[in-house]
Amino acid sequence: MKRALRGLRHTYGRLRLGTRLALGLGVLSLTVFAVVGTVLTTYMHDYLERQLGDRMKSAQVVQAKDAVEHGAVRRETYLGWYQAVYEVSDGEPRLRQPAALPEDSTAFAALAERLVDSRADDLFDTRPLGREGTYRLRACEVKPGVVLVTAAPTTDIDNTVTRLITVQVIAFALALLALVVFGRRTLRRGLKPLSDMAHTAHSITSHDLTESAARLPLRADPRGGGPEMEELRTAFNTMLEHIDDSLAVRAEAEQRLRQFVADASHELRTPLTSVRGYADLFQYAAANAPEERDNHLSRLRAEAARMGFLLDDLLLLARLDASEAETPLRLVETDLVELVHQAADAFRASHPDHPLRMTTGPAAVCPAVDTQRLRQVLDNLLANAAVHTPPGTEVSVSVAATGSEALITVADTGPGIPPADRARVFGRFYRVNQARTRDRGGSGLGLSVADSLIRAHGGTIELTSSPGATVFTVRLPLRRGAQPTGPPAEGAGGVREQADRSA
Repeated sequence: MKRALRGLRHTYGRLRLGTRLALGLGVLSLTVFAVVGTVLTTYMHDYLERQLGDRMKSAQVVQAKDAVEHGAVRRETYLGWYQAVYEVSDGEPRLRQPAALPEDSTAFAALAERLVDSRADDLFDTRPLGREGTYRLRACEVKPGVVLVTAAPTTDIDNTVTRLITVQVIAFALALLALVVFGRRTLRRGLKPLSDMAHTAHSITSHDLTESAARLPLRADPRGGGPEMEELRTAFNTMLEHIDDSLAVRAEAEQRLRQFVADASHELRTPLTSVRGYADLFQYAAANAPEERDNHLSRLRAEAARMGFLLDDLLLLARLDASEAETPLRLVETDLVELVHQAADAFRASHPDHPLRMTTGPAAVCPAVDTQRLRQVLDNLLANAAVHTPPGTEVSVSVAATGSEALITVADTGPGIPPADRARVFGRFYRVNQARTRDRGGSGLGLSVADSLIRAHGGTIELTSSPGATVFTVRLPLRRGAQPTGPPAEGAGGVREQADRSA
């Protein structure tokens, strides 16, 4: 039995949702129909019995007079009815003659005896009388000790109730069939959005998500279903949009990673090849003049140093990318004016062919920064201005504070950056002029390192460029209480400008 129930439950669980809802609706409707039919049939049966009882009572009024006058009932009432008069004394019923009784009349005597014992006005009972069928019996006391018992057949009641049950079964069966058919159709129409979403999900599973440009063009059809389906459809489409965006981000990250690995390998290959070549020269030319060996060693040190700088930049970028929760910076309040002066002095010493003009405000600007890393940003921006402009191009740097931000501006009057390259200059290993040598144009990591360091400080770096003016603007947040106050780091008074045009 338990196995059969488990099998039935398993079969039911494999049915489609619309079929299960339709079956559930059919079972519920069948239960309601059964309850309604039972109540209606019971009420009709009781109503017909009450009507028959009233007819028997009316007939016994006439029969009682006949029994008082003659001692027995001589008048016939309805065809198929029986009547008899009993005299009950000492608990023993005795039939008076004449009497119209069926072959089995024990129910008459028993009802007469019960009436006398109960001392009630009348009693009803329904009994089968052998081959005669079922009869409705009523007993009433004509006078003390004399009881009149009348029996009427219930064939008409039974036939009426049977016809009523037949009509109910047919009507309820048709109604149930129509309810299941049309209900299932309605449910199928209402659940069609779910089927559409399931079809969309199956289509997504067959979609190749391993492609670098994988997108999900499929969306659930935004029509019909009511508010609940609209909410589900919106959530489903939002999920697909999120998956689509995540796939796009993943594809873009994979593309950047592949490009990064390729560029890093390409950049490292050149110094490694140079180191290997100079090492071979040093090995096979060990007997050469000392000055030649020294030249080879200096070349080896230069290539190793350049490779070390490249690896340091790569390591710094990796640390900045991996340390979103805890930025690897040592923040201290630093006077930007003094820091920019140091960077400017170093720039003049290393690039004497580019005049530098520096402009600062009348007050010190002291945000919380990592001094070494911000100096690296300034050196990169200044070196970028010198490398990508012809000799004699003026470079300017300024420091100011506006509200809650500190501003550092590095500008040059060179030829500018083409519009197609402006959005990509902060990319890793990107060079505006791909034809430049690495000795002249760098590895393409300077601006990327600068952008990552400034973002790690919570600031931004912006580029505006046009022929004759390229400006990098660095914005750093100022702490409360760290607004520009007091005299500048060197000297006092108004705006300070220094220019070196000796080049």
